[in-house]
Amino acid sequence: MAKRDYYEVLGLSKGASQDEIKRAYRQLAKKYHPDINKEPGAEEKFKEINEAYDTLSDEQKKARYDQFGFDDPMGGAGGSGFSGFSGFSSGFGGFEDIFSSFFGGGSRNQHNGPQQGKDVEKTMTISFEDAVYGCKKKIRLTVDDECTTCGGTGAYSKNDIKTCSKCKGQGRVYMRQQTIFGQSTVQTTCPDCGGSGKVITKKCDGCGGKGRIRKTKDVDVTIPAGIDTGMTLRMAGCGEAGINGGGPGDLYITFTVTPHKNFIRDGSDIILNVPISFTQAALGDSIEVPTIDAPVMLKIPAGTQTETRFRLRGKGTKNPKSSSSSRGDQYVIVHVETPTNLTQEEKELLEKLGNVQKTEKKSPWERFKKLFQ
Repeated sequence: MAKRDYYEVLGLSKGASQDEIKRAYRQLAKKYHPDINKEPGAEEKFKEINEAYDTLSDEQKKARYDQFGFDDPMGGAGGSGFSGFSGFSSGFGGFEDIFSSFFGGGSRNQHNGPQQGKDVEKTMTISFEDAVYGCKKKIRLTVDDECTTCGGTGAYSKNDIKTCSKCKGQGRVYMRQQTIFGQSTVQTTCPDCGGSGKVITKKCDGCGGKGRIRKTKDVDVTIPAGIDTGMTLRMAGCGEAGINGGGPGDLYITFTVTPHKNFIRDGSDIILNVPISFTQAALGDSIEVPTIDAPVMLKIPAGTQTETRFRLRGKGTKNPKSSSSSRGDQYVIVHVETPTNLTQEEKELLEKLGNVQKTEKKSPWERFKKLFQ
């Protein structure tokens, strides 16, 4: 089968720039790569695209193709198929760039760039009081921290840091490999510098060239008022040390708050169950109620029923997620207690009350029975 013009294969006009050639190749290679495109003829189309790019991405091959086409007396264009992908060495990553496009890969130079340190996650259990009032605590961490001897460089001195001669400071080198489609050139991490682009001729005595040391340290934690179970506090820069000058990671502390024996948390609100006597409920009273700040007086109206809720505005706790200084409320739920172990005098008084109610009005039980009649 006669070969198609390389410019036609890539959908370009003669004289296209290298940027246009690379862009066209990248789009077509993604479209027809056999791992992605399972249609008949995709593999042959992919080979044709790579052959065209192999010639047009190389300035010397491209010049001879523009002059002689497929009749190059030196046997250039069309004679090598997958012969080396020579254009990749000018900055285009070939298969690696294609796969990066498929799967969201990053820059090829990311290995020798600054990398942020890893985040650290911890849990902490605190008391109810520490949670609602806020407090300061210490937490012990064992992390990879920046070496204080070398400042994270890993070298004995700054003069002992040299640019890697193998990758010229790029951190990546090109390797030729044989694939089912022919020979290709791919990028890989430089084996001499490990991707950093630098070689240390004399390592730091403190960290042995790693730039980081394993360290146990105490970190001061300021816990805001209103923290609750399940909430997480982020402490920026308190995680693992970065690599190649990258910033440290963060520390995330997730809290568990131990319950209080009387107060119940409901978000920023506080709930308190309070018992009152039958007499207080019937006649009304003023009672002293504890809050997380100080006791306050609460008026119980006459005729209060059991499980009535009273609201004390602003007597709850703060919301640590809000910039506002406002607080939740406290809800007091009263429970009317039925008297037991009555004295003879109390029994006589209650019997007298019962007799009065029978003659003057129907009892709650009588009113309830009437509903079913």
